[in-house]
Amino acid sequence: MKIIFAQGNPDTKYARTRHNTGFMVIDALGDKYDALWRDVDKYKARTAEVIINHEKVLLIKPLSYYNDTGLVARHFIDYYKLDPTTDFLVVHDDLSLPFGTIRIRQSGSDAGNNGIKSLNSHIGEHYFRIRIGIWTEDRDLMDDVNFVLGKFPKGEQHKIDKHIIPHIDTLIEQFVQGSLEISSSSI
Repeated sequence: MKIIFAQGNPDTKYARTRHNTGFMVIDALGDKYDALWRDVDKYKARTAEVIINHEKVLLIKPLSYYNDTGLVARHFIDYYKLDPTTDFLVVHDDLSLPFGTIRIRQSGSDAGNNGIKSLNSHIGEHYFRIRIGIWTEDRDLMDDVNFVLGKFPKGEQHKIDKHIIPHIDTLIEQFVQGSLEISSSSI
């Protein structure tokens, strides 16, 4: 079993914001595999089980807020007795990367991302990450909070839906197969 864990905020007011890029990816993946989502109130998460390349995969959208997702991850890793270094992948936005950049890491610090800081404090620093760049020149016109909680302009949203999400779907399939490699690319 593998876990694909999306970073985001659960309230509908945050839907389609830059900080919910991870949720957009996992929602599209769920649609692709006809996922049936259910809320697991005990662990503060919305989950769905799907089969990808003959492997059971648990999709997880935390119902806690972005900055407090580590405990949610810890509960599921412990419950299923999984190894975070091989069985856990987080998908999240990254304010330090230019829009359209996708970077794969297998470990590391939080680099100022509070969601990753929470994950690192609860499961350690060694797990796969797909980092999706959201930085644009618009970032220089506002503070971090307003930028990450803002919605993508129409052209950027189109690029996310038509190019970035399909590319990340391929990366997730590679992770499930055990062939995901550390890399960086621009879409």
